[in-house]
Amino acid sequence: MAITTTSHFRWLPTGDEVLAEMIAAIEKARHSIRLEMYIFQDCPLAERFRQTLLAALGRGVKVQVLVDSLGSVSLPDSYWDEFREKGGAFRWFNPFQLRRMTFRNHRKSLTCDDKLAIIGGVNIAPEYQGDGVHSGWCDLGLRVSGSCAEELAEAFDHMFAGAELKLKLFARLRKSHRQKTVRLPEGKLLLSGPGRNNPLKTTLAHDLKKARRVQIICAYFLPPRAMRRALMHTARAGGKVQLILPGKSDVPMSQLAARSLYRRLMRAGVEIYEYQPQILHAKLFLIDEAVMVGSANLDPRSLSINYELLLRLTEPALAASGKELFERCLTHCRRIEPVAWRKERTLWTKIKSKLAYFLLARLDTWIARYQWRGLKRSE
Repeated sequence: MAITTTSHFRWLPTGDEVLAEMIAAIEKARHSIRLEMYIFQDCPLAERFRQTLLAALGRGVKVQVLVDSLGSVSLPDSYWDEFREKGGAFRWFNPFQLRRMTFRNHRKSLTCDDKLAIIGGVNIAPEYQGDGVHSGWCDLGLRVSGSCAEELAEAFDHMFAGAELKLKLFARLRKSHRQKTVRLPEGKLLLSGPGRNNPLKTTLAHDLKKARRVQIICAYFLPPRAMRRALMHTARAGGKVQLILPGKSDVPMSQLAARSLYRRLMRAGVEIYEYQPQILHAKLFLIDEAVMVGSANLDPRSLSINYELLLRLTEPALAASGKELFERCLTHCRRIEPVAWRKERTLWTKIKSKLAYFLLARLDTWIARYQWRGLKRSE
């Protein structure tokens, strides 16, 4: 089944397609390349990216790379020596310091020549290679062009300038970029970071509160109480709420925490499905006629702690093709049935799920707030 496209947006439904499109975009770039990754793992795939970036430098292209220091903690700094020697600009985001280690740049984006960009959940690591069914993790991306690509380039520049999170830069980053909604002809670009009044969280909460139809694919699902209530209200009022969550997860604690919410959601009429073939890492939100895609999950880290980006678009053709993607993913899922689910859950499983919920929804958020207050006091 073909996925329809628009003039400015094109779905990339698998990790293979995202990675291939990124390589092709880098090879075609003539003026500038901005690459932002949470995970850049030393492997043959990463080497192909590095060589393609080096070739771009040889053509005279300005190349900048920003990689999160904790997400890519196993990658040595010397990996980028040749890249720097040939004129490339590389920075680690938030070099490791215990007092601010919780704040991570979880964004994944590539912008070329200020005209074309690719966003989504795919990192540069071998597990993202494949179709998500027979091999590799299940993920997706979106190719964008036009004014959206220009705004993504500007967002990268803000993050690159404040990558070290030095206090003065951190203050400036917080004012100009940390929480920003960019209005586009086709919708909104939501750029979020730690702190309150997060535009990504606010927009999702607003959309869910008035939704009649909700379809969500999410790797890490731990929404705050208000969002859970909104989902349950929609289902009780006769609306449709369908969640595709991981049957296999790279973060078992996150899966345990999410499963602690299943029973209450299903009692309200929410349909829950677990993806079976591979690890689920995709992020896609379809709320009425809006489609949202980017790096964010529906959990405390994405909504309150990490630097994330999410595109909210209202183009009918894109929303329709997003629903096609959802339905395609649904064919590989097992529906969680309430009666069978209650029988499967042992007392020990329930205890582990509650503990996981406390650690991720409470303790992690408390540590982030403590570190955030400490940074503000020290400015």
